[in-house]
Amino acid sequence: MAVSTPENPDLGSSCPPFRLPNVNGNEFSIDDIQGYKALLVMFICNHCPYVQAIEDRLVELGQYMKKLGQPMIAICSNDAVNYPDDSFEKMKVKATQKNYPFPYLHDESQEVAKAFGAICTPDFFLYDSNRKLAYRGRLDDSWKDPSKVTTEDLKMAIDYLLKDQTPETKQIPSMGCSIKWKS
Repeated sequence: MAVSTPENPDLGSSCPPFRLPNVNGNEFSIDDIQGYKALLVMFICNHCPYVQAIEDRLVELGQYMKKLGQPMIAICSNDAVNYPDDSFEKMKVKATQKNYPFPYLHDESQEVAKAFGAICTPDFFLYDSNRKLAYRGRLDDSWKDPSKVTTEDLKMAIDYLLKDQTPETKQIPSMGCSIKWKS
């Protein structure tokens, strides 16, 4: 089932603190990173066809962010019991197969997703240097077919922050599968 992020994201809200296990074997804390102009936190998973369709573009964006020295973080919060493709072990495999240039974190308790207000995969939260939400919208204008992308909304928002500017206020919601909440 496809859902969208809220039409009116809570721009200016603070990035929730979190510490989660990373597929590389270490723990990752948002408080461990400092000195950035753009911080991207995204909720993704392994099994969602929306995420699978944009996965290579996420890797490219991750390489772009890494080159610029800006942090990009992926979090999987899905119920791994009912969706075993989203288990921590399978997350490790996916991150290795795709050579993710960003931490891929496991939110087993789902508390981090709830703190962010994440509702779908993918769900993008872009914060400025003060950890205030500056963008919550789609990756680009063609989730299914990369050859039809004409507007890279998220990358443009990142570039605005890198120039110390506020991203445009019209933000088109992301679309994806709902987060698979535990019952």
